[in-house]
Amino acid sequence: MTTSKWFQDRSSEYYFLSNYKPDVHTINNNAPFRRADLDIYSIRKDFPILQTRVNGKPLVWLDNSATTQKPKDVINTLKEYYSKYNSNIHRGAHTLAKISTDAYETAREKIQLFIGASYLEEIIFVRGTTEGINLVTETFGESNIEKGDEIILSIMEHHSNIVPWQKLAKKKGATIKIIPVNECGELILEEYKNLLSPKTKMVAITQVSNILGTINPIKEIIDLAHASGAKVLVDGAQGIAHIGIDVNEVDADFYVFSGHKIYGPTGIGVLYGKKGLLQNMPPYQRGGGMIKNVTFDSTEYNSLPYKFEAGTGNIADAIGLGVAIDYVNNIGINRIMNHEAEITNYAMERLSHLPGLSLIGTTPNKSSVISFILSGISPDQAAHKLNEDGIAVRSGHHCAQPVLKHYGFSSVIRASIGIYNTREEIDILANSLMKML
Repeated sequence: MTTSKWFQDRSSEYYFLSNYKPDVHTINNNAPFRRADLDIYSIRKDFPILQTRVNGKPLVWLDNSATTQKPKDVINTLKEYYSKYNSNIHRGAHTLAKISTDAYETAREKIQLFIGASYLEEIIFVRGTTEGINLVTETFGESNIEKGDEIILSIMEHHSNIVPWQKLAKKKGATIKIIPVNECGELILEEYKNLLSPKTKMVAITQVSNILGTINPIKEIIDLAHASGAKVLVDGAQGIAHIGIDVNEVDADFYVFSGHKIYGPTGIGVLYGKKGLLQNMPPYQRGGGMIKNVTFDSTEYNSLPYKFEAGTGNIADAIGLGVAIDYVNNIGINRIMNHEAEITNYAMERLSHLPGLSLIGTTPNKSSVISFILSGISPDQAAHKLNEDGIAVRSGHHCAQPVLKHYGFSSVIRASIGIYNTREEIDILANSLMKML
């Protein structure tokens, strides 16, 4: 794995000298804790917002699939950036520019290690999962999808992993094929195998469904796609914080996720792509640091990863994402998985015994997403009633209308679990629901 300093083999005119070390570095990269046993009540103290009261009740945050809350380390990092070393990056020769650049590129390296990418250049900063997917459709898709080609999606995809492919398919004259699900919310792999053909050029699949909680067999899906000659994009928005990823182990061609889903800031995300693929893709946007040389006759684009990072990047939030990655690493993704599985199983058991409540997505291979409906009360009404008890859940179609329609619904209630959630909070949820039933 290549983990060399980001500035190696770069032009000294554009990047900094390899022996530069900032005199002051305000980012705290130390472990917030390292415990033999996971102490959720101590972890909760790391999240200031959990002290909030809503309608006079303690906040119960069960809307983690929409966004996760932020630990103090991330919040303090953003404050420190803007108060102590705010600067544009890369080109500046002054001290603040050097500190800011170092912190920004260090965040890129943390992400590389976290997802198991082989090269630092494979980590592209974007605004979020949606932009990452659009980048791939507008570059790789434009260059590689032709009339008559096929794109495979699943019925459980988020709209952001449907609409860009629809646009591309319509423009190119390609066909979209859909992997169905069974009653408990699992992809029917035999149907997927039947969909694959020499015409398949791309499979775009979610790692974890944002409405069913289903953990898809990504490695098997990718292996089958590659055997047919297709590339695979994995939407990791709901997977990154809950089960993690090793992009080399699963052999993903592209992997995208959003920072705010993994306890980091909003407005920042990551596109991973295999180096060889990224090198052959045209730029997505043009201007700023993605340009190496310009005349009025021609333009020479910068090398990876900067070819895809036009304009001034979201510097503070990229640094904040790096600190969020530190936080998750210091807990350990396996311990997070185990804790969330325990809370999810407890919640499924508690809610399954409530009369008039129907669960949607009941596969045992499930992450921390629980969707349900109540007899005689709309999801929106139920969400408002829960809010009266300080409970934050989400109601609606959750940007996953095709799969909801498959199950005969237009709207459901979704409770989603994070590292700081407890059994006591599930009891509060269940008791609040009981009052409506």
